Amino acid sequence: MKGTSRPRSTSPRTGAEPCPCALPAAYSECCGRFHAGHAAPTAEALMRSRFAAFAVKDEAYLLRTWHPTTRPGRVDFERGLRWIGLEIEHVSEGSPFHTTGTVTFRANYTFRGKPGVLREQSRFARYEGAWVYLDAIAD
Repeated sequence: MKGTSRPRSTSPRTGAEPCPCALPAAYSECCGRFHAGHAAPTAEALMRSRFAAFAVKDEAYLLRTWHPTTRPGRVDFERGLRWIGLEIEHVSEGSPFHTTGTVTFRANYTFRGKPGVLREQSRFARYEGAWVYLDAIAD
């Protein structure tokens, strides 16, 4: 879900539609509030909000929530790629009381009409008091 390309920040959502992260809430009440500036309270909430940011192509949020030591200069939103579903498989630490955490997930997508799945174990850390994405652990 990472890469490089032209800087962009677009969020075509109005807020009333379901959140892309798969929780049963409207986008504005779920990940939309994090995209608007509220801090995610847990590593899982950050993971879900970053998935939603990829789905709505919110480059500014993705870069803002990426650890500065691993952050790319830009995010690539590949043409023909559509993120359509998220399943959290496992969470380790990452609560409001931790400083690190991992989230293992399956992200479903279509690429030029063909379905696919990205499975990843992501590492998160607190940076300046907020949760940020650090990197992925290879399977």
